[in-house]
Amino acid sequence: METIASNPRILGGTFYFAGTRVPAEALCDHLRRDYTVDYFLAQFSTVTREQVDAILANAQHQLPKNAKRVA
Repeated sequence: METIASNPRILGGTFYFAGTRVPAEALCDHLRRDYTVDYFLAQFSTVTREQVDAILANAQHQLPKNAKRVA
């Protein structure tokens, strides 16, 4: 299943959850405001948990592997 899509005719080309009209940025906004994933999914019923999990897993893989740890 496709997770994220972009189409200039849908939301002006903003990345959105595939099969919906929910901007992917909405997930980030909710998490920054300390809302849970469950709350996000309740607000946007067309988004699946699998889509959210895939985005979060992708974000985790983008974190630097060799960043310096600060004590």
